[in-house]
Amino acid sequence: MVTATPGANAAAVRPIKVETRNLSVLYNSTPIVNNVNLTVYEHEILGIIGPANSGKTSFLKALNRMDDFTPNMQVTGDVLFNGQNIRTLKNVFAFRRRIGVVFPLPVGLPLTVYENVAFAPRLAGMTKKADLDAIVERCLTRAALWDEVKDRLNALGSMLSGGQQQRLTIARALAQEPELLMLDEFSIAVDPVTTMRIEGVLKSLRNEMTVIVVTNLVQQAYRLADRTAFFLNGKCMEIGNTEQMFNGDVQEQWTLDYIEGRFG
Repeated sequence: MVTATPGANAAAVRPIKVETRNLSVLYNSTPIVNNVNLTVYEHEILGIIGPANSGKTSFLKALNRMDDFTPNMQVTGDVLFNGQNIRTLKNVFAFRRRIGVVFPLPVGLPLTVYENVAFAPRLAGMTKKADLDAIVERCLTRAALWDEVKDRLNALGSMLSGGQQQRLTIARALAQEPELLMLDEFSIAVDPVTTMRIEGVLKSLRNEMTVIVVTNLVQQAYRLADRTAFFLNGKCMEIGNTEQMFNGDVQEQWTLDYIEGRFG
C-alpha cells in the first residue's frame, strides 16, 4: 500500500511501514491508549509529543509486541507492519529483531563495548571475526561513538559515560539492521552536546530506515521530525507536517497550546 505523505515533501509517495487501526492499550483494564489510528511511512522520522502519561511509551510498546512480555498489559485493535498484522506472526522474536528500540536510560549488557554491539549479529549466527569487526566499527561510527571508544573496545560498556552508553545502546540497536528504529526519550539522561550529536545520527539514518522518536522536548521534535503526532490523555489528537504544525497550522487548539508551552 502506498499513499501520499504530508511530510517534508508533500509530493513524495512513500510506502507505509506501520499502520495502527483502533489501537488501544490497557493496564489492569485501565485504558492508557485509546483507539489510535495513524500511519508511519518508510524513511521518515515521526515525532510523538505530548505531556507525561499521555500514552506515548505504551503506544511504542504495542508496536513491538512488548505486551507479550509485560504483565497486565492488554492490546486491542490492529498493528500492521509492512501490511501484515503483527498479531498473526508466530515468531515474535524474529519480528522484534526487525525493530530496534532505545529506552530513556541506557540499557547496557554486562559485556565489553565490542560484545555489546556484536551481540545481535552473534545471535543471528555470525561467527567470523572479520565480519563482526566490520559491523562493530560501522555501527559505532554511525552512532558517533567510534572515535571515542576504538581504543577501549575490550572495556566494559558500563564504564563509559552516560552519553556514551546511550550511543552504545543506539549502536547495539543498529547492529540488528532494523527496518524501524524507535527511541523513547533518548536524551533524558545525556548532555545537550551529546543530544545534538545523536540527533545528527538520527537524521542521517532517515535514508536507511524508518525512525519514531517519542520526546517531551517539543523543540527536539521540531528539529528532527518530518511529521509530528500529538498525544493527550491516551488519544492521538492530530498528526501532521511538523513545520506546518509548529507554525500554528493545527486542527486542535490543544496541540497549539502544548507546542507553545501553555501546559504540559
